[in-house]
Amino acid sequence: MAAIFKREVKAYYTGMIGYVTAAVSLFFLGLYFANRNLMYASSDFASVLYTTTMILLFLLPAISMRSFAEERRNKTDQLLLTSPVSIPAIVLGKFLAEVVVFAAPLVVAVVMPLILLAFGTVSLVSAYSALFAYILLGAACLSVGTWISALTENQILAYLATFGALLVAYLMNGIQTMFTSGSVLALIVFLVVLLIAAVLVGVACKSLTTGCAVFCVGGILLAVLFVARPTWLLSAFDSVLAAMALFEPFNGVVGGMFSISAIVYYLSVMALFLFLTGQALERRRWH
Repeated sequence: MAAIFKREVKAYYTGMIGYVTAAVSLFFLGLYFANRNLMYASSDFASVLYTTTMILLFLLPAISMRSFAEERRNKTDQLLLTSPVSIPAIVLGKFLAEVVVFAAPLVVAVVMPLILLAFGTVSLVSAYSALFAYILLGAACLSVGTWISALTENQILAYLATFGALLVAYLMNGIQTMFTSGSVLALIVFLVVLLIAAVLVGVACKSLTTGCAVFCVGGILLAVLFVARPTWLLSAFDSVLAAMALFEPFNGVVGGMFSISAIVYYLSVMALFLFLTGQALERRRWH
């Protein structure tokens, strides 16, 4: 695993991705820190991290898109899969390299609350709790992107699919509200989510027919249940959609509600999608 990790980190900084993502991350972090904390003399550093969460929608897919898609495009994936390194070690090595590339620029964020401390009273516990949750949020999003990257050899497709999945997670609170209201718009939104899932299944199975079948069957069942049992359907989906709201536990931490459940949630998301990534690689190893 260590060899895979070192190889991946070096690859990120041999090319431009590592430097570009670091520059973008530092630019927006510095911009919002200067605007919110310094210009307005605010001690709430967590709000700076909260503001930059939208940037993660564009930044994290750029980091994760190359992890396995590039291996397939360069035809080096079979060499990697037949190496003495186990599948879990390959997945974990690549994933940890992504997390390092994401977290490295945040070393600057460690200093920012200390700067504020020189000018007034700052809750370091609150600031660093938010920073820790921010890193966990980024790592969970990267695990989703790693899984999607393992499903395709096209990096652009991996980027767009990851961006779409994270955007849905980012907007999930609004989507939940639409389902609660029982509006037709809620049905349309869920059909969009179903379409994204069908595309991912089709890519994984390399079959357009399979993807279309998943969408058609799921759409019919969704429509029937929405008409026949709207209350049951909305209640069930509310629980499912709540689990898909990746950004909500972090928002709670920013609001001062840090809890062990937030850590468990993000670790569970990472474990789930890294497991799915390993399963995708196992299928390719034997085909």
